[in-house]
Amino acid sequence: MTNSTLSLRALNRALLARQLLLAREEATPVAVTERLVGLQAQVPRPPFVGLWTRIQGFERAQLLDALRKRTVVRATAMRATIHLLSASDYTSLRGAIQPLLERGSRSIARGRGADFDLETILADGRAFFKKSPSTFETLRDHLKKKYPKVDERAMAYAIRCHLPLVQVPTDAAWAFPASAEFTLGESWVGKPISVAHAEPDELVLRYLAAFGPATPADAQVWSGLSGLRAVFERLRPRLVTFRDDRKRELFDLPDAPRPPEDAAAPRRFVPEFDNLVLSHEDRTRVIADAHRPLIVTKNLQVNAVLLVDGFVAGKWTVARKKTTATVTVTPLGKIPKKAMGAIEAEGKALLQFLEPDANIREVRVAS
Repeated sequence: MTNSTLSLRALNRALLARQLLLAREEATPVAVTERLVGLQAQVPRPPFVGLWTRIQGFERAQLLDALRKRTVVRATAMRATIHLLSASDYTSLRGAIQPLLERGSRSIARGRGADFDLETILADGRAFFKKSPSTFETLRDHLKKKYPKVDERAMAYAIRCHLPLVQVPTDAAWAFPASAEFTLGESWVGKPISVAHAEPDELVLRYLAAFGPATPADAQVWSGLSGLRAVFERLRPRLVTFRDDRKRELFDLPDAPRPPEDAAAPRRFVPEFDNLVLSHEDRTRVIADAHRPLIVTKNLQVNAVLLVDGFVAGKWTVARKKTTATVTVTPLGKIPKKAMGAIEAEGKALLQFLEPDANIREVRVAS
């Protein structure tokens, strides 16, 4: 049965509450990583900022410790992109996302005209990573020498999509170098990781807890999976439904937070590649359609964003020159003057986290 209509602001506040962006919470990196069903981690630093902006008193060492204790892993997951996931989630959810990974592998192989025996390549890849952790550059060199007539990038991508692999943290400042080494996930977490296809029901429920209320199309954008309408219909007896201003049917968990639309939303600096701006087909609940191409660019970059009153109001970058650290905000429209004090305070706190040894910290608004 369909319930009441939720306004755009109501959807915004629901999303912010689930994303821990209405108020920082006292929680561990593992717990928050699980509540968010992972943090996109194409670049090493953003997940640290993503946790800092959500966890009260978060320190870099907390996530470094979780990665080195193997309770959080960096691996290929939703949308076939690199994420930080709890080791528990990576183990239990891999089967649900396996179909999208295999679909991506087939697409790359077709696109590059690569014809190879998959089982042979996977056996080779397993033996390669069992020997020692290694980068994918080294794997591609190995494959090129062994199979000189086959596209080594297509073979390497097939290995990445079919074998559960995780990246090995180092003593780098943000845990991983630009070209990180991978190893077999089962040896890293100490338990088997099944790639047998699994029904995505639990994945959908977890998605709604972190991003709902939402449509099947929204869940498909977030996960990379297709055909989720049937899953939502199967789960309908366990869910509640609403309508948005466009009359679309939205599904949600009965007890999930849905704050009033006038709930206060603090200024927040959200990092590059954050799933906050990537996880819905209709993203107007957090970013205006006109601004979307300025944040998610054609070359697949996802800029860091500033939230004002819960919505994306600008993008930001950090630069360091000698002993001065500067965060520069580029507004996407007019930012109210009354918001500037809170933005400056939050920006300086961000610089304290990112550049603790800087003597001068400045917040600048680009004209």
